[in-house]
Amino acid sequence: MKSSIIKITLAILLFLCVFNMPYGYYQFVRFLSMVGFGILAYKANENNNSTEMIVYIALAILFQPLFKIALGRTLWNIVDVIVAIGLLVSLKKNNANS
Repeated sequence: MKSSIIKITLAILLFLCVFNMPYGYYQFVRFLSMVGFGILAYKANENNNSTEMIVYIALAILFQPLFKIALGRTLWNIVDVIVAIGLLVSLKKNNANS
């Protein structure tokens, strides 16, 4: 699976977290984010990009659904938007380098 598809999908899901969604949606996003960031970390490792790998591992840990990190709704919304923007910026950056 291409990294760009994962990044776009995660960005859309994270932007949608700003809206008032059912609790199950947030659980679903946390699980998909953990898996998606895990895949991105693996791909970054394959490309010998240790900085990206560490960032994606940290994001996978932050979003993992097993041991929830309680930040409060407002702070989570801020984190979701920043991470989504970061994913889109990294997508643009990677396309410029190609």
